[in-house]
Amino acid sequence: MNDALVMLVEDDEDLLAAQVQTLEMAGFRVQPFARAADALEALDTEFPGVVLSDVRMPQMDGLQLFRHIHALDPDLPVILLTGHGDVQMAVQALKQGVYDFLTKPAGRDELQAALHRALSARALVIENRRLRAQALEPVASDMLIGQSRFMLDLRETLDRDPLAAGDLLITGGPGSGKQTVARAIHARSQRRARPFVAIACAALDEARFDAELMGAGPGDSRLPRQGGRLEKAHRGVLYLDEVDALSPVLQARLLALIEAGEIWPAGAVAPRPLDLRIIASTMRDLSRLVEAGAFRADLYYRLSRLVIEMPPLSARREDIPALFSHFLLAACQRLSLPVAPVTGAVKARLSGYGWPGNLSELRQFAESHALGLTPAGGGGSAADQPSLADMVAGYEAELIRDALRQAEGNATQAMARLKLPRKTFYDKLNRHGIRPSDFRAADGA
Repeated sequence: MNDALVMLVEDDEDLLAAQVQTLEMAGFRVQPFARAADALEALDTEFPGVVLSDVRMPQMDGLQLFRHIHALDPDLPVILLTGHGDVQMAVQALKQGVYDFLTKPAGRDELQAALHRALSARALVIENRRLRAQALEPVASDMLIGQSRFMLDLRETLDRDPLAAGDLLITGGPGSGKQTVARAIHARSQRRARPFVAIACAALDEARFDAELMGAGPGDSRLPRQGGRLEKAHRGVLYLDEVDALSPVLQARLLALIEAGEIWPAGAVAPRPLDLRIIASTMRDLSRLVEAGAFRADLYYRLSRLVIEMPPLSARREDIPALFSHFLLAACQRLSLPVAPVTGAVKARLSGYGWPGNLSELRQFAESHALGLTPAGGGGSAADQPSLADMVAGYEAELIRDALRQAEGNATQAMARLKLPRKTFYDKLNRHGIRPSDFRAADGA
């Protein structure tokens, strides 16, 4: 709740103190001001919260304050309080753009509900402004995006582990981002200026092996020879997509070429050097295939010096908003489109949906949103839409993760932030599959 910022303006000091206490007990972060002019000086277009102000104040009243704020930032929600029940004033203020108008003494639930609605609206405005600003910049090529424990550990491994510069194996389910991460690893490596050549192993048979990997001589001597994938990947990366799909014969031939460090292209009179970094991916357990005799042990041990296991997107939900923003910006730049606003329905889907298709499904959803094809419910068919219970559960889980992240995995502090009893807190952890240890610093784990 650390982002629930409320600027409170009230000239009665006793009432101001009482309101501050009430709002803070409800989980809001309050900036109190006794004078409207002082509050106005503290505002700018980046203010992430909302303004709650009394109407009847000396020098500058609440309506005058609203007009100044509206001129500064028309998207900043202002909620006005009055003890006079002036219906005509309220109607006029709402027409001018006041977010809400409540009569004092406003009920606690009514006030908190209005503040939460206004804060949600402000969060969407800030998010959409951020996206529009990022759209003016080139989309980052490094796809190691996110602050989940998995992504933090992966970046640390790639930066510190000497094995990360060599051959490696990426495992994970369909759409989990294996090739995306492979390209990101290449982009961070010393070979980044050299090619990244991907081979779909499932489409490679013995008849096409030489032509695809070694190159083909021209049928007409006047035409240049077509270089193979291995030549193109020289001093770069050869990515073997679904390496387990290679037949045992092709596994042996490929391994022999790689370990020889040279190739004889078609028509060549001398061998050519071959310097490759191999990144392979698979959805299967290669160690079991080795045990079953379906995969060469020597190729497996070469690839498995470093193994990266890609978790499903549902296991690193805190990365979803950043990944969605990246995919959305990339799609808008590629299609020369303005950035589509992120609505409450879209945010609810991001937090409440299971994303069984992982990164592939999230990317497709972002591209559909860029094209304006996402329905009001947030995308997908009616059967795919998360229920209200799912959306509420997703939002609850995000609040718990956020509290644990701020408390660096300290469950007691997170409970205090959320104002939850111990049993309730741990019941919710179990329900959402959240572990406090995932949010602790590496040296404190």
